[in-house]
Amino acid sequence: MSVPTHRTTERTSGEASPEPDSGRGRMFRSLRERNYRYYAAGQVVSLTGTWMQRAAQDWLVLELSGGSPAALGVAVALQFLPTMLFTLYAGVTADRFDKRRLLVVVQAGMGLCGLALGALDVGGLVELWQVYLLALVLGCFAAFDAPVRQSFVVEMVGPAQLPNAVALNSMTFNLARIVGPAVAGVLITVIGTGPVFLLNGLSSAAVVLGLVLMDPRRLYRSAAPAQGRGRLREGLGYVSARPELVVVLVLVFCVSTFGMNFENAFAVVARNVFHRDAAGYGLLITALAVGTLTGAALAARRAGGRPRLRLVFGGAAAFGVLEALASQMPTYRSFAVALVPVGIAVMTCTTAANATVQLSVDPAVRGRVMGLYMMLFLGGRPIGGLLSGWLAEIFDGRAPLLVGGLGVLSASALGAMVLLRRNHGLPKRAG
Repeated sequence: MSVPTHRTTERTSGEASPEPDSGRGRMFRSLRERNYRYYAAGQVVSLTGTWMQRAAQDWLVLELSGGSPAALGVAVALQFLPTMLFTLYAGVTADRFDKRRLLVVVQAGMGLCGLALGALDVGGLVELWQVYLLALVLGCFAAFDAPVRQSFVVEMVGPAQLPNAVALNSMTFNLARIVGPAVAGVLITVIGTGPVFLLNGLSSAAVVLGLVLMDPRRLYRSAAPAQGRGRLREGLGYVSARPELVVVLVLVFCVSTFGMNFENAFAVVARNVFHRDAAGYGLLITALAVGTLTGAALAARRAGGRPRLRLVFGGAAAFGVLEALASQMPTYRSFAVALVPVGIAVMTCTTAANATVQLSVDPAVRGRVMGLYMMLFLGGRPIGGLLSGWLAEIFDGRAPLLVGGLGVLSASALGAMVLLRRNHGLPKRAG
């Protein structure tokens, strides 16, 4: 595929970053890039605020609805519905415009959503429909944030360091997932949900500042694709012509939609099954995040070259089995402990899948492919949220985790069989 070269910078996408020594330096080698350091520092603060808001929003919905799992499922569905509608077009936008500037606008908008919900809550004016509306607006910003942010990673670190950067992003994400809900659980108990939303709104300033401080000349940019109609169709055609990529994307959809409805499922389990308060819910999220952080750290250490497809499918199968087993734990403590290996398995699968997709596509269509990736990764959440709420309402709080785990296991086995039949053996590496 040939692309015009009317936009270039001092660095090109083919340049490799210097390879550091082994050990701890290898795990954090992407941080040698100045721009990525700014980005990662801002993400630590902003993502902590995001996880605080997620925990507070789930708890606020349960309080306003009288503990209804179905109402919580609606909130989740509204927040992720825009992903289904807009993420593909966001991928086109990511390929066409400056990703750093796009992220500044999007992150600022997400921060304003937190401030608005916080002001309503602190003022005693919040109603359930307002939470639904702001969840929908936040979802619109998030629909553009995800593909732009995902495809921007390679511009900060270059292709050689992309697997490591993806793993470090997962570490940051899951460090925030540990700290955010735990802090939110305490704050909700002490001062209520409103201040938590305000803190999240303010935390967005950290990532915006990091983006503003970057040096655009140090980015690993590729040439801009040609303008004109049909660019979305071109990206979809690119993916459909690569069956291995299609199978990975379908697996990502199944893992996310049926297996990763953690926040709303855990809120119901904590409140309705084990009769715990907001702090107990936060501790369940933290237990899962201990596992996902461990999985991300392992991925960062082994990241060197293209990830193995066996890791993608094996991680998904392990995640499905472990989630189904965790759903049957008889006590709150045993349930929390069982979430640690669940977190390791899901992070192994999703980190490998993300790097597999990014490294196996042409840079000229990476934004559009990652738009499709994020649409599948996040866009199924409305379906998963509604299904999770319905299962918990009809059966009990354990049902969404059991059904989700078995669904992921089935999808992994089916996907592996498809690749085995096509290739007469599952390929060791993507690409």
